[in-house]
Amino acid sequence: MNPQDQLSDAQIQAQLQVLPDWRYAHGKLRRTYVFKNYHETMAFVNAIAWVIHREDHHPELTVTYDRVAAAFDTHSANGISLNDFIAAAHLDQVYGG
Repeated sequence: MNPQDQLSDAQIQAQLQVLPDWRYAHGKLRRTYVFKNYHETMAFVNAIAWVIHREDHHPELTVTYDRVAAAFDTHSANGISLNDFIAAAHLDQVYGG
């Protein structure tokens, strides 16, 4: 399977078992990260910018004082791909590490 191929609903549900903090809604893979303050929020955004650039797979980000909402989909697959889950796992590693 090509990591950029569209996943079926069953495949998406199976992958969500591995990343339980993420959800599939409105055609995108979504998660909101919560922080203590703006400084921590921006530090996370700057850290994931490097990861996102390296992976060349860019989420939609909404940044507020103490939250970052990330949403992934793969435009070329017209849906969710394995690349979305790989990139989501990288963001989780930054958040947890």
